[in-house]
Amino acid sequence: MAASAGSFDRNSGGTWRAASVLAARALRAADRAAVAAGVDGWLLTVVIGLVAFGLVMVYSASEALGYLWYHNPSYFFEHQLIGVTLGAVGMVVMARFDYHRLRGLARPAMAVMVVLLIAVLVPHLGTQVYGAQRWFQLGPLSVQPSAVSIAVVILFFARWLDERGGRVRTLSAVRDYLVVLFLILGLILAERDLGSALVITGVALVLLALGGALKRHLVLVTGGLAVAALALVELVAYRADRLAHFLNPCADALGSGFQNCQALYALGSGGLAGVGLGNSVLKYDWLPEAHTDFIFAIIGEELGLIGTVAVILAFLFLAWRGIRASMRSPDRFGALLAGGITAWICIEAFINVGAVTGVIPTTGIPLPFISYGGTALATGMVGMGILCNISTQGRSQGTVHRAGVDRWGRNGWAPDAGPRDRAGAARSRS
Repeated sequence: MAASAGSFDRNSGGTWRAASVLAARALRAADRAAVAAGVDGWLLTVVIGLVAFGLVMVYSASEALGYLWYHNPSYFFEHQLIGVTLGAVGMVVMARFDYHRLRGLARPAMAVMVVLLIAVLVPHLGTQVYGAQRWFQLGPLSVQPSAVSIAVVILFFARWLDERGGRVRTLSAVRDYLVVLFLILGLILAERDLGSALVITGVALVLLALGGALKRHLVLVTGGLAVAALALVELVAYRADRLAHFLNPCADALGSGFQNCQALYALGSGGLAGVGLGNSVLKYDWLPEAHTDFIFAIIGEELGLIGTVAVILAFLFLAWRGIRASMRSPDRFGALLAGGITAWICIEAFINVGAVTGVIPTTGIPLPFISYGGTALATGMVGMGILCNISTQGRSQGTVHRAGVDRWGRNGWAPDAGPRDRAGAARSRS
């Protein structure tokens, strides 16, 4: 046993060094890649930084579980590397791919996604885990269609809203919008994936607002969806139990509140600066899903308040760059697409952090770019590639063709003048 423990420590130290070197190289490569590709360097840097940090934290949070289950402390880290590799290739390709060409793929992609969401429910095709049937097992890889469906929904609704223009202000258009939304939500809820359904609902509402829907229609839709969500929670026993205990999870610390209570212990034990990277105690099978949905708690334990605030600030910075890309998009479709992608990542981050800290009930949403999960990671990185392309075209075309999205019925905004436009204006005045 002593020899095994010593071997585990040596392997752990070697992988730590490899993970640290990989993260450092990724961050140094960010600026070089941004210059070479002509994309938003700040956006690319924060994404690569979050992904590299996620690799380190996945290893830290899962090394004990990997050793216990597979006799390999790097098991989950190695599998996460596959998702990072696929996501990096997708992000680079989409950063160079003209996002206007995605318009033609919106409807076929939605049709394929509906087929996949139905197929995963078929016995022996989809894989069931913890009572939820939402995965396809492809050799060593596990693919979750509902995670990909969020990106497809954004693409489809961005085109749908762009095509209808001012008709989005009519109640009939909102009704048609909801019909498509409810079709997707129904299939995802049949897979028992409430988290993805909530994210899609939030993103769809943001897109509807950006598309120019009237305030009264938005209030009506939001209220109806909130009532429907509450009904879905109350009608399912385990969801109702989560809702009942999230305000005081430690009242049933060994029962339904165990996971949330352990997460709070992890956050509290970290203090200001944490117990040190790799020194978590709760990851030793005391905190379920420590490397997936609750990795933020391990960040708080090992890196303390400083680490958790840094992560939140990184997502806020990403949100600012995404909003900036949407506002500077050269056309309405790009503005809607950028706004939807930004809302997607930020809503997921808010739900995850809120669930871990006990602000909202647990929903099973991973922390974007950081939690273990290849499908969600790769899809998110592809989305960031699209966002980079929109930002690049917005900057290269200046304000000449900038359309923007509707902002509370005022038909867009006055675009900020780019450097070239301000220079041109100065020359015309002289």
